[in-house]
Amino acid sequence: MADDVWLVVGLGNPGPSYARTRHNIGHLVADELAARTGSNFKQHKQVKAEVIETRISGLRTIIAKPRSYMNESGGPVSGLLKFFKVDPANLIAVHDELDIDFGVLRCKFGGGDNGHNGLKSLRKSLGTGEYYRVRFGVGRPPGRQSPADFVLNEFSSVERKDLPFAVDRTADAVESLMTAGLETTQGLYNS
Repeated sequence: MADDVWLVVGLGNPGPSYARTRHNIGHLVADELAARTGSNFKQHKQVKAEVIETRISGLRTIIAKPRSYMNESGGPVSGLLKFFKVDPANLIAVHDELDIDFGVLRCKFGGGDNGHNGLKSLRKSLGTGEYYRVRFGVGRPPGRQSPADFVLNEFSSVERKDLPFAVDRTADAVESLMTAGLETTQGLYNS
């Protein structure tokens, strides 16, 4: 496995009806990273994902958005790791997190799935949970709304005002993980 190759995966659901939902924060961050590199996603021929091969801060980086639904993202991510010969320890998964307030970040390595179906799928397909996670807080649903309905809804009008800044900051955290390491990144971005 090539230690100098990183795979950054923005978790989400495919299609325009999901594009601006809380569950697709990973796709939004992947899009921001793509914009920073001036690259466009291309459909991967062997894996169900949109992919960019680029360099971030001089490091060979694969940015990907699985084209499967969130709860089936493990297959495409596993396929990408194998195709590009990336060790799971160089995987960064960007995803939504219900147990953190909107816009708050938590970067970590390893750990449980906390009920997140995308992470459950990754663990099942990869056989490990030992990879980096950039957890973007979306907060808990109001009242008695189900968490599933909440994450599949668009951000509120108040949240949408702060969303560009929050996405930009999350992309910064991804870059920091790759270049400065976990401890430094946690000190800078874990609010």
